[in-house]
Amino acid sequence: MVIDDAHWLNLAVALGIGLLIGAERERKKADTGERRKDNSGTSAIAGVRTFTIASLLGAVSMAINPWLLMVSIVCLTIFVTSASFVSKNDNPSLTTEVSLILTVILGGLAMSEAGLAASLAVAVAILLAAKEPIHWFVRGAVTKDEMNDFFILAAATLIVLPIVPNALIGPFDAINPRNLWLIVILVMLIGALSHLALRLLGSKAGLPVVGLVSGFISSIATVGAMGSRATKTPELMGSAVAGATLSCLSTVLQLSLLLAAIHPPTLYALALPLLFGGVSIAVYGLVVTLSSLHHNGLALDDLGRSFSVKTAVMLAAIIALALLASAALNTWFGQAGLVIASGVAGLADAHAATISVASLALADKLLVADAVIAILVAFSVNAFSKVVAATFTGGREFAQKVTLGIVIQVAAIWMAWGLF
Repeated sequence: MVIDDAHWLNLAVALGIGLLIGAERERKKADTGERRKDNSGTSAIAGVRTFTIASLLGAVSMAINPWLLMVSIVCLTIFVTSASFVSKNDNPSLTTEVSLILTVILGGLAMSEAGLAASLAVAVAILLAAKEPIHWFVRGAVTKDEMNDFFILAAATLIVLPIVPNALIGPFDAINPRNLWLIVILVMLIGALSHLALRLLGSKAGLPVVGLVSGFISSIATVGAMGSRATKTPELMGSAVAGATLSCLSTVLQLSLLLAAIHPPTLYALALPLLFGGVSIAVYGLVVTLSSLHHNGLALDDLGRSFSVKTAVMLAAIIALALLASAALNTWFGQAGLVIASGVAGLADAHAATISVASLALADKLLVADAVIAILVAFSVNAFSKVVAATFTGGREFAQKVTLGIVIQVAAIWMAWGLF
């Protein structure tokens, strides 16, 4: 490869890469006092000029011969290692040294993939400049359990998901392992986002925000938790009712997101019922929330883990069973069997029934109109489960107020379906 007029732009990108990363390192030395003398009287090994020359070294070496780039990288690595050893620094850091070697590689990459090299250089500069926020976040803001949960979520997404089969298996070809694992990831991600929201908002937001966020994980569980809080702390009755009510809004929002991801035509058919149900419960929840603003929020001292892997896997198992039952009953008894299966699944979770029905519609095993009926039945039965949870955990007053909101929501949904 010979340098000609077509490569001047690539050389300019390589020059910019060196200047960008070098300027950040030079500024860092000035801010932290790293411009110090070592035992040999030389200054710190790399600044803006060194990084710029290193990037151009990589670019020119690549332009002449790729093997020359390899030689340049090896020679620079030896030089950097020797300089670090001679400096005898009591608190050594390899960030600058590794960045210098990477700059040579990016300079070489700029000769063939200028856009990619420039993007990586910007990412490296941002990473270098964000040292303090990153260290604070990892060492102070995030607990050990939260970090472990992040690793679990990352492994589930980047390691397990690519190897999970993406094909219909089992009786009636009703189960797709990849889709089920995506549900596990989704539940864990929602749990992590909810946990983060609770940490950021704390007790100032109170029970209404906690209920809205937690409702994305399990609205029935949220209603039960709010009922228990209302029983233990009667002065928080209004806030607990608001939290339980707003968790029902989360159910509508999550159903909409799931349908949008799995089968948009079913979402279009349910758009008005879901809109009416969401608006009605949102208005009711807002009224209850405003009436409880004079109460103090709940102090959240121990948030626990970000999410429960067991809960996510159990939900996926419920969905798998719902898929099998729905497919079997639909095959044997048609629409009537599917409605029964959706209602049974809705006793525990409306999302499982929704996912199973939407998956059948996606596979052209079910008409959209039939899917709408099954989902509405599952939603209504799930609402009844919330009423039962409110009654057994929160007492008469709590149950009456929560039930009123749920009845308004379910009535609005069916009214919208019947009218439109």
